[in-house]
Amino acid sequence: MKQKQIVVIVAVVAVIGYLYSLPPVKGSTEASVKKGTGSVAQAEKPSTNVTIQTVSASAKKFIGDTLSAKIGGLEDQLKNAGTDADKLALEQKLAKQWDVINQPGPAAFYYQAIARSENTAESWIVAGNHFNDAYKQAQDTTAQPVFDANAVEAFQVATKLKPESLDAKTGLGIAYVNGGGPPMQGIGLLLDVVKQDPTNYNAELNLGMFAMKSGQFEKAVDRFKTIIAQKPGIEPYFYLAESYKQLGMKQEAIAAYEKCKTMMPDPTFGQKIDEYIKELKN
Repeated sequence: MKQKQIVVIVAVVAVIGYLYSLPPVKGSTEASVKKGTGSVAQAEKPSTNVTIQTVSASAKKFIGDTLSAKIGGLEDQLKNAGTDADKLALEQKLAKQWDVINQPGPAAFYYQAIARSENTAESWIVAGNHFNDAYKQAQDTTAQPVFDANAVEAFQVATKLKPESLDAKTGLGIAYVNGGGPPMQGIGLLLDVVKQDPTNYNAELNLGMFAMKSGQFEKAVDRFKTIIAQKPGIEPYFYLAESYKQLGMKQEAIAAYEKCKTMMPDPTFGQKIDEYIKELKN
């Protein structure tokens, strides 16, 4: 499979699947967060069977024999690395290699190892972002709690090292909402981020998705329109279309779906969007 196809597939899976994989946060709105109310969900206990080895083996099924062999060679070198410096260099190579083919799961574990060696806020933020992305793209529900727990750990360390970092606060908020901690605390973190930085893409996007999950579709529309005005993309247009659809605003939903479709690198993956548009026109 070509590298471009791999990237497109995982991007489309993330867009269509992530929102509906999130656990609902019942009885919660942004207003309830500000008032200190709302339910608190307990984080699911992560499986001990999800490791860099299992995640890498699963990812290799989608990347073809040539890339698998290349990565396998680097893994063998890592096993036999004689010094910490050699080990770190190979972990960096493996992390970047998985990044190139948009496989955040295995990449996250290598970035985590790098962060443990370097112990800087920046390296922990990189690791945490990859774990959040891995959670977002994961089809294996047993792997998601592991990715989420590791994301929480990474961002908690980052916030201790650099308390003023909005990137760390955003990542931690996302991880909490995903189930790794008190979801209302996570929303509070995200709201605080956009209060300080109204142009923060990740915080706005995830607040918009939270608004959808809690039925606040008007608020979701405002969030996604704010994002699109700054940085148009597949995800905000898709979620904007979904929000409009839930509000019964068919023409607006169709227009947003059409914009989303034009951003799909491969027309094949626009077929699902066509189905949504057809449903709205009937």
